[in-house]
Amino acid sequence: MDLQSLAVVLNAALSPNPAERKAAEDTLTTFQYTPQHLVRLLQIIVDGNCDLAVRQVASIHFKNFIAQNWSPLDPEEQSKISPSDKDLVRQNILVFLAQVPALLRAQLGECLKTIIHADYPEQWPGLLQWVTHNLQDQQVYGALFVLRIIARKYEFKSDEERTPFHHVVEETFPHLLNIFSRLVQVGNPSIEVADLIKLICKIFWSSIYLEIPKKLYDLNVFNAWMVLFLNILERPVPLEGQPVDPELRKSWGWWKVKKWTAHILNRLYTRFGDLKLQNPESKAFAQHFQKNYAGKILECHLNLLNAVRVGGYLPDRFINLSLQYLANSLSKSTTYGLLQTRLDVVLFEIIFPLMCFNDNDQKLWEEDPHEYVRKGYDIIEDLYSSRTAAVDFVTELVRKRGKENLQKFILFIVEIFNRYQQAPIEVKPYRQKDGALLAIGTLSDKLKRLEPYKSQLEPMLVQHVFPEFNNPMGHIRAKAAWVAGQYAHIKFSDPNNFRKALQSVVAGMRDPELPVRVDSVFGLRSFVEACTDLDEIRPLLPQLLDEFLKLMNEVENEDLVFTLETIVDKFGEEMAPYAVGLCQNLAATFWKCINTAEADDVEADDPGALAAVGCLRAISTILESVSQLPHLFAHFEPTLLPIMRRMLTTDGQEVFEEVLEIVSYMTFFSPTISMDMWSLWPLLMEALAEWAIDFFPNILVPLDNYISRSTVHYLTCKEPDYQQSLWTMLSNIMNDKNMEDNDIEPAPKLISVVLQHCRGQVDQWVEPFIRITVERLHRTERPFLKCLLMEVIADALYYNPSLTLNILQKLGVATEIFNLWFQMLQQTKKNGVRVNFKRETDKKICCLGLTSMLSLSTDQLPLEALERVFKATLDLLVAYKDQLAEAEKKAPEDDDDDEDDDNTDDDEMNGGSQTDDDGSDKEMGFDDEDGDEANSSRFQKLGEQVRVFRSTDDYNDDSDDDFSDDEDLHSPIDDVDPFILFVDTVKVIQTSDPTRFQNLTQTLDFRYQALANGVAQHADQRRAVIEKEKLEKTSVAS
Repeated sequence: MDLQSLAVVLNAALSPNPAERKAAEDTLTTFQYTPQHLVRLLQIIVDGNCDLAVRQVASIHFKNFIAQNWSPLDPEEQSKISPSDKDLVRQNILVFLAQVPALLRAQLGECLKTIIHADYPEQWPGLLQWVTHNLQDQQVYGALFVLRIIARKYEFKSDEERTPFHHVVEETFPHLLNIFSRLVQVGNPSIEVADLIKLICKIFWSSIYLEIPKKLYDLNVFNAWMVLFLNILERPVPLEGQPVDPELRKSWGWWKVKKWTAHILNRLYTRFGDLKLQNPESKAFAQHFQKNYAGKILECHLNLLNAVRVGGYLPDRFINLSLQYLANSLSKSTTYGLLQTRLDVVLFEIIFPLMCFNDNDQKLWEEDPHEYVRKGYDIIEDLYSSRTAAVDFVTELVRKRGKENLQKFILFIVEIFNRYQQAPIEVKPYRQKDGALLAIGTLSDKLKRLEPYKSQLEPMLVQHVFPEFNNPMGHIRAKAAWVAGQYAHIKFSDPNNFRKALQSVVAGMRDPELPVRVDSVFGLRSFVEACTDLDEIRPLLPQLLDEFLKLMNEVENEDLVFTLETIVDKFGEEMAPYAVGLCQNLAATFWKCINTAEADDVEADDPGALAAVGCLRAISTILESVSQLPHLFAHFEPTLLPIMRRMLTTDGQEVFEEVLEIVSYMTFFSPTISMDMWSLWPLLMEALAEWAIDFFPNILVPLDNYISRSTVHYLTCKEPDYQQSLWTMLSNIMNDKNMEDNDIEPAPKLISVVLQHCRGQVDQWVEPFIRITVERLHRTERPFLKCLLMEVIADALYYNPSLTLNILQKLGVATEIFNLWFQMLQQTKKNGVRVNFKRETDKKICCLGLTSMLSLSTDQLPLEALERVFKATLDLLVAYKDQLAEAEKKAPEDDDDDEDDDNTDDDEMNGGSQTDDDGSDKEMGFDDEDGDEANSSRFQKLGEQVRVFRSTDDYNDDSDDDFSDDEDLHSPIDDVDPFILFVDTVKVIQTSDPTRFQNLTQTLDFRYQALANGVAQHADQRRAVIEKEKLEKTSVAS
């Protein structure tokens, strides 16, 4: 298709006529792989005489085609773009990058990102030369734009993978520094200057994110950069051109420059300013930074934060970064000394006002209370919030420098409480009272432990917190409910105070203001946990559950689910009368949300769609909480089956994980698996085959339940044939060369489930299972998958050793497989820790498989092989015994962070603020404009949402930890003691073939004879323990 015809087709793709538009799109699809098509699209994109709308359509098609086809996922697959077309695109896209309008530049930028990530440096060695040349020429913006993409490619790479980037830094950083210096000296700079400086900052950020480039260890070079960064940080932002609109203002170019500068300086301080770094070069760098820059940066931040005192403007994100720097300065004597001289001003005139309710809060509360609630409970929002940073600073100050500052701060809060109490109602400082309540709630962990505060908490609550449940201001009522929850666990001298507070929090769930109702639910959770006399809550239970249902219909909030879970856990079997009704109400709400979402064609993150997810999570919570009442599950089934049937299809992709969790509970906790529940099996198989492979770990759980808990039906049903459908799915996945190792890990686990639960009943499947296992083993690289595949062999040997060995010999791989197995068993790290089979369950399965081989006859297992298997089994049994003993000794380690009051280390830059989990751009889940110095503790709350059945099989190859993700799943081998099995098997050999036994024992050296005796003694101990446990169970049962 020539250029003119292509332009006509692209124009037709804009037609309002659906038929014309579809015809044009079909034509584009037909011609997309023809030679020169991609080049012609680029020609239209850069043609200034062409209609902009047509150019935009061309840019979108160009971007999508490159994203899908430039670099095939399968390295063996031939690219659908010819090398000559690729060369033409690479040669021309750079020339026009800076010339096209911003709308088109964004599309070309995405294309460049794809091409550079795939081709640089191997297929595009001249790119760096082009960048270097243009940094000295007229196309500075284009060169910086490309250099930013290159830097992003290497931002998170390990030191070895960053080798090509070291050359990039050497070639480009001198030019970058010159450009930066010239830009900083421009008088009355335009917004275009800000855009260039911002690009330079982003390049620098990516370059230093993990490691300082060697070039910056040259102190003259580093000092030159720091002078410029300090200049940008401390000088005022230009007044001219600042948008009036707050949303536009915070994203204005010059404020972005200021933000990125703060990011960079925080990163240098927290990651590379640590004097304890062992590398001498790094230590010298840290000393230089601390001595020459840490204090200067602190002074800049203090001066900038003065705007908060005088009513000036600073974006929330910048305040957040400034306060992070101040918090990190607390643990160093030099920086703390500088901060201490101005600490009262910082604490009482900057930090505390940020903690108080403000005009923006009031506006959002009144205009969009749902958004107010969302922001208040959104962890990601916390990363950008000035209030959260202020709270974090107070927490760090009290933790690191509490002896000097806690009393002073508490006296300040008490003064606010008293001033508020004494003021007439019409002039009460409500917003200051709100901030004071937030401060008291934030410091609850510290105040509950330390005297004299500990003994004064109840009077403080009674005098200053509990009366606010009836405050005319909604935000004060909400804060009172939250603070009451923070202190619900203290020992009340007057039980009536606890009772009244509980009743007030419950009453708050009926407050006319939505945020008050939500904070009351949050506070209620603590009261339920703290309640020792359930009679306090029992009469309120129906009312509580009713309010929960109303709130769940109104707002999506995880804390609602957590509080409901706490109530259900606390009351256990008493929930039986309410559990089914709760599920029915939640199911009805779910369908309402789904129907509304479908009618309005809303996005997946629409509140209605999110509420649907919340309903399913709440149902899961109820199912898990009443798991000890299996008879209830038959009553849940009619309500939940329609949801499961519909949402296990493509209609349920947005809630698939939540639905799988419900299926897992229903197949695990029900006394039996009904035929209706079995009707979901084909849906799971269809989803897995067509679109749900990413959910394979989640799908594994219900499939395991079907096979393990309804084995007879799995084996005997022929319509549908579950065994055949499982085989079809497993063979397709295991044989798929395009699937990564970690994607197929559930497949060998399922084979093991079948072999363990169907022992002696699936002989016909042993050979096919072994064949696909061996074939996959030949091309597997990931250690954990190798272990899982080898465990399939072990399970097959335990299933039937003679049959399995014959199959391995028939396939001609017996020697190869056993050599690999023994090699994997013996492989250790330098510290002696095993590289493979790390978990207890891994070792046990291998023990059972190896032990089963010992029973084979001489013609199947000659003496030499018997000796090898015998020794390997002994070694593994000892390792297994040691791991069990170690696990018994281990106790949960208490988090003692808060115990280390005032223990600062002046040589440790990070102090107690873990701010190294920085992130930037969309690859880390944040917008490209917001790199992050986020306190990692903010993400701990996310961990609370992990459910028991969500698979987490990431096998960290560099970790010595043992992984127990599967060890809680029940299996028939749980009742098999490997030590007893080994000893019993050896006794059978001794009895049935004394000569063979004698020959074996004669080959053993003293070490293995001692090991054998030790295992025999341990087996006797195990027999005694097991017998004792049986007697105890019998006694309890009788």
